[in-house]
Amino acid sequence: MAKLSPARLAAFRILLRVETRAAYAIELLNAPPASELSPADHALAQELVMGCLRRQGELDWLIAHFSGKDPARFDAEIRVILRLGVYQLRCLERIPAHAAVGQSVDLVRHARKSSAAAMVNAVLRKVTRDPLDMPDTARLSTPQWLLDRWGPEIAARNLERPVTFLRLPPGMSSDLPRGVFVKQCAIAPAGVSQAFPIQDEAAQIVPCLLDARDSHWILDVCAAPGNKTAAIAEIAPGARIVAGDLYPARLRMVTAGLRVAFDAVSGIPLSRKFDRILLDAPCSGTGTVRRNPEIKWRLQLSDLTELPARQTKLLETSLDALAPGGRLVYSTCSIEAEENERVVESVLARRRNIGLHPCSAERDRLRDALTPAGLALLGDPYFKVAPSPHGSDGFFAAIIGHS
Repeated sequence: MAKLSPARLAAFRILLRVETRAAYAIELLNAPPASELSPADHALAQELVMGCLRRQGELDWLIAHFSGKDPARFDAEIRVILRLGVYQLRCLERIPAHAAVGQSVDLVRHARKSSAAAMVNAVLRKVTRDPLDMPDTARLSTPQWLLDRWGPEIAARNLERPVTFLRLPPGMSSDLPRGVFVKQCAIAPAGVSQAFPIQDEAAQIVPCLLDARDSHWILDVCAAPGNKTAAIAEIAPGARIVAGDLYPARLRMVTAGLRVAFDAVSGIPLSRKFDRILLDAPCSGTGTVRRNPEIKWRLQLSDLTELPARQTKLLETSLDALAPGGRLVYSTCSIEAEENERVVESVLARRRNIGLHPCSAERDRLRDALTPAGLALLGDPYFKVAPSPHGSDGFFAAIIGHS
């Protein structure tokens, strides 16, 4: 058996954990041992992992075509190895076919599935880059119920590689290409390490909606990993910020504010009221499928009943902690109405003296922070953006306050 390449071995292990343990690929890629790979190996591992997840439906169609067998009938290890092999052979032109096939067979032996080695070798040797009469890739690689919701344009965008956006500190200049929506947003060149915080461009708009000021007490209810908390601290460095989260381990990633672990579903266990509250609610994440492609294979329609129930409770308890005259921003990285407008409208229907503040009313205040394209996203009443052609994720936000 030839020596396995570190990138392919890492990709196999990550994809197997995603397949069998509901792990998240990006977390595994950013943690040891994958994070300890050389830059070149890490880049290849990431390309293999994310490419296989984005195009999983297409790869399974191709496996069935070349093997004559439903991929679901293979052991998980063999299914993952075949996807890796087919992806390299069909989608990565710079990888020699003999390397893709040989390393795949070696992975079979590494996985202690040697009885399948001849079959994997035979199937992959049939794979060519010749055009095939097959369904559209976006349709193959999007579950039908999500395709019906999103439409083919969003489904196709979710097959693209995401852009790495950076949040530049206030007043910081840079020669890097700039984003489309946010004036202090830059785009990181592929493979180049940057000193600035990584944060999706649409996500950078959400903290701006708080209108945070130095005199405020501010609560970030679901703060981890802390990108939005840090952005709030940059906007209002004199503010007193409390960062909450359910999980103490994740809360340790937050670098701004006083960190407090609590389950906000049961209530906010803090004695004071807050001038500003950010509730970036846990959600389906359907606006981030380009970055987290396993979401589309894992999400079920029933989740869009269970998640809103939790989001509703979080919004109720967060509003109880809002000071008179204060402002709460409810946000998600979902593009599903069940988690967005319907949650907000259901909660406000039961509240007196609390209502929506139109996001469009913030345009004049935010002219120095947002471009004309960014200001156009501030609608009446919501901030909404689908996964965009230039690479930003899908987001939703509503501003809620005392009327």
